[in-house]
Amino acid sequence: MDVSIRQATANDFEALCELFEDVEALHREALPHVFRKPEGRGWIQEAVAAATTGDDAVIFVAESAGRAVGLVHASIGYAPDLPIVVPRRYVMIHDLVVGKDFRRAGIGRALVERVHEWALARDVAEVELNVWEFNKPALALYKEMGYETVRRRMSKRLK
Repeated sequence: MDVSIRQATANDFEALCELFEDVEALHREALPHVFRKPEGRGWIQEAVAAATTGDDAVIFVAESAGRAVGLVHASIGYAPDLPIVVPRRYVMIHDLVVGKDFRRAGIGRALVERVHEWALARDVAEVELNVWEFNKPALALYKEMGYETVRRRMSKRLK
């Protein structure tokens, strides 16, 4: 499969919505007590606007045969200057999405590697992300790529 990766533009909005909505459904199915279907596409519109007009956020799109088959959304974050925290810049991957029919083809890995390049070009040497425990394929990908768990958030449902 021939796949190219490029930076998203505002013209990609509809294709990005389809991909974001696909990953939203995955999360709702796995954790319906946590995730719900959003009303409208406002949050996607805000993410696309920030990533296509500023320097501190980006969305990369993976395309195959002219069709958007994946995306990664990332931005530069800043750790606060607190007495116990070293102030630093890092890149946060907010979303990594590969369309159902295109998974297990190296697209997710290529998108994350493109974020690594983007980070290094901005003199940022660390990339962070959050991943839900149910998402075993994503966990496996990140582990294969050298990501390590540095913090764990746990929960317990009481009802």
